[in-house]
Amino acid sequence: MAKKQFKAESKRLLEMMINSIYTHKEIFLRELISNASDAMDKLYFRSMQENLGITRENLGIDLAFDKDKRTITVTDNGIGMNKDELENNLGVIAQSGSFKFKQDNAEADKEEVDVIGQFGVGFYSAFMVAKKVEVLTKKYGEDTAYLWTSEGVDGYTITEAEKDTNGSVITLYLKDKTEEEDYDEYLAEYKLRSLVKRYSDYIRYPIRMAVTKRTPKEGKEGEYDETTEIETLNSMVPIWKKSKQELTDEQYNEYYKEKFLDYMDPLVHIHSKTEGTSTYNALLFIPKKAPFDFYTKEYEKGLQRYSSGVMIMEKCGDLLPDYFSFVKGLVDSEDLSLNISREMLQHDRQLKLIEKSIERTIKNELKKLLNNDREKYEEFWKNFGLQIKYGLYSSYGMQKEFLQDLLLFTSSAEKKYTTLEEYVSRMKEGQDAIYFASGESVAKLDTLPQTEMLKDKGYEILYLTDNVDEFIVKMLVDYDGKEFKSIQSSDADFESEDEKKEKKEKTEQNKDLLGEIKKALEGRVADVRISAKLRSHPVCLTSDGEVSLEMEKVLGAMPGNEMKPKADRVLEINADHPIFSKLQFLYDNDKEKLADYADILYDQALLIEGLEIEDPVAYCNKVCALMTD
Repeated sequence: MAKKQFKAESKRLLEMMINSIYTHKEIFLRELISNASDAMDKLYFRSMQENLGITRENLGIDLAFDKDKRTITVTDNGIGMNKDELENNLGVIAQSGSFKFKQDNAEADKEEVDVIGQFGVGFYSAFMVAKKVEVLTKKYGEDTAYLWTSEGVDGYTITEAEKDTNGSVITLYLKDKTEEEDYDEYLAEYKLRSLVKRYSDYIRYPIRMAVTKRTPKEGKEGEYDETTEIETLNSMVPIWKKSKQELTDEQYNEYYKEKFLDYMDPLVHIHSKTEGTSTYNALLFIPKKAPFDFYTKEYEKGLQRYSSGVMIMEKCGDLLPDYFSFVKGLVDSEDLSLNISREMLQHDRQLKLIEKSIERTIKNELKKLLNNDREKYEEFWKNFGLQIKYGLYSSYGMQKEFLQDLLLFTSSAEKKYTTLEEYVSRMKEGQDAIYFASGESVAKLDTLPQTEMLKDKGYEILYLTDNVDEFIVKMLVDYDGKEFKSIQSSDADFESEDEKKEKKEKTEQNKDLLGEIKKALEGRVADVRISAKLRSHPVCLTSDGEVSLEMEKVLGAMPGNEMKPKADRVLEINADHPIFSKLQFLYDNDKEKLADYADILYDQALLIEGLEIEDPVAYCNKVCALMTD
């Protein structure tokens, strides 16, 4: 029979498909198996309509390979095709028989017409690895079989053939191995097995293959007996389509460890089924520990994307917001529009609906964990809390209402984690601000001079120890109407009216002394003030304006040689400390030594804040001079 030509547009589409539409050549097997599954679904549906007595248990797919002939064969006992259907389905690229079948039976039960292929291009992915493809097929209920043969863009032939049973046998004659492409890898049992497991594990029909079993010969070390057995390669029933009542924690844990290559059980699993404006099954896991590369740019977030049990994408990043990027798992939905290769999602309304639904599901599960299993939530927070903080920061506070109740900070009360809600519930009567301190560690913050008076007065302080923390507070602005206030800021106000009055009087009485100290520290501080924040310590360093001392440290550590923002530093002095009397004496009697004292006190305040002093040698010499005075 004369070779028929593909239509011109089909020829161009085939050339595109072979060279660029699909990301990975290995998906050819996924596409052929999906087509075989569709063919059996169509036969099962017809059996239901016409009472043919064919059940799903009668149907299956057989996979085989021949290294010598360099062939891979996919055989099904589905509905098969007649000559006209071969012409329409395989002669015109992008003419989908499955799509038409789904349209024609739109009113039928979804489970009965749950076919996968809808674009009519998946079959041609075979030409990415094959130099020739044969389709031997016989339509159910008809007498004549046909053989469709093609070597790609040059066209195809259809001839009558012999076949005893209904269904299709697709034979791929693989391309020769080249330096760029190793087509031989598809002629290995382990490779085909792994591709089935990866992409088609949940096809509802058994995928069978003859596999070689090796058993040691009794009494003969190093020798083996080889036998061939037919093995079913796929699981068929997805775990996420089972009811929660059927499954145990152990089954969820084993699935997670096998599929996501983790040696530890997950901290949490989330199994949800949603119907309505967006319909999908989701099986999500929160790992117990962060992957080693989680906080690197190499880490790729995303959920596995399934359609009717067939894995379409390994990592679909569009289904997860960045602040929940630690979540692993999958989503199985037919509602998401796919592009022609099925590998990429169209950015449509359904995608956003599913993403938002998953986002809420994760948030609700974390909130439930926080309320019901505090120990486990704190374990989660130690691993992934930073990611949630970055999410709040990177959205410029737009996710404030959504994320703020998940935040944990260490409290000065017992040095334990607290939520913002818990902090506010414990606030003293009349307290109108949430007090916090920022620094390297809880231990260092707890010894800051400013914390002493505040704790003595019974106020609780949040200790912020991550670099991003103070920036988050700026984004939050307030919580439950309570403004965040840094105790390291010069305008931190936790003084009584009497204390404010006393400070004002002392400032007025010592304004010349303060001016002289500021002059001695010219260029290094924006101001020198009497402090009401200090009890036993002589000095502390605070800041004016939007840039805090901690922000200065964080921004200064970032790469780049450009000018880094600096805090406007304020040296605060305790007027009730013995050192202040010494400063008053020096102001009246030895202004040169007063300048030395100013330098020493300023350097001490820098050291307390974890900032570098400008001249360590000069500082040591001045301290030694005082010690020998």
